[in-house]
Amino acid sequence: MANIGFIGLGIMGAPMAQHLIDGGHTLFVNTHGKVPRPIVDAGATVCETAREVAQQSDFIIVMVPDTPDVEAVLFAANGVAEGLSPGKIVIDMSSISPVATKQFAQRINDLGCEYLDAPVSGGQVGAKAATLSIMVGGKHSTFEKALPLFQLMGKNITLVGKNGDGQTCKVANQIIVALNIEAVAEALLFAAKNGADPARVREALMGGFASSRILEVHGERMIKRTFDPGFRIELHQKDLNLALTVARQIGMSLPNTATAQELFNACAAHGGAGRDHSAMVQALEKMANFEIGQ
Repeated sequence: MANIGFIGLGIMGAPMAQHLIDGGHTLFVNTHGKVPRPIVDAGATVCETAREVAQQSDFIIVMVPDTPDVEAVLFAANGVAEGLSPGKIVIDMSSISPVATKQFAQRINDLGCEYLDAPVSGGQVGAKAATLSIMVGGKHSTFEKALPLFQLMGKNITLVGKNGDGQTCKVANQIIVALNIEAVAEALLFAAKNGADPARVREALMGGFASSRILEVHGERMIKRTFDPGFRIELHQKDLNLALTVARQIGMSLPNTATAQELFNACAAHGGAGRDHSAMVQALEKMANFEIGQ
């Protein structure tokens, strides 16, 4: 059993940390705001700073919203870097810039420590069920050391390549998810406005080549108008911004990704930044002057 630091106990981080405690590990935690009561009741030690977390832990897991947040956790005053000693392993499970990740990894390596970028897919449901897909970038030897921890939090765990490749994989995942949400939204809205029952259309499509997890889960959300977040639009905006920024840097075009981002932008402009990303359909509904649920 290991001493594990966990920084960031939001809707994803809290259940992930709970699985590690349930697996018998000792946790030292820090988060923005109040540590969830179940984590404290399960025996985690609450630390005042990220530095203290790092001092107490062999593995330090970071699960925060964006690139600047990871940088602050790692390198700001009283951050993780100040509490590291050689041989410790830092694991960033946030979804952030692949370019920045490579820089962060080098700075941690320079301190005699190891670094893995290990973003996840599966949302709050996957975090609670310990069925997350985990995409890892880093050395194979480091991956092997951390694998037992990943297995407590996820099911599909893949070493993609070197540092930064895990984040690149996550950005690719978010492109696919966004474009699938857009396709499902267009199809169900088209069917509904043309007079067909969208629920029955969805049921029929689930048995054919158009079937997908997005059609199954988010198609139902669109029909039932359940847009309470599993994964917020504002976070998907962040991920697509990473995709479009890196695409410019490497000299390629992502035209449909840009369209999906504009639809998310429209949702956010109408107060929907905190809704589930399936609410992208609402931007299309405004253009059609029609709601699927009508």
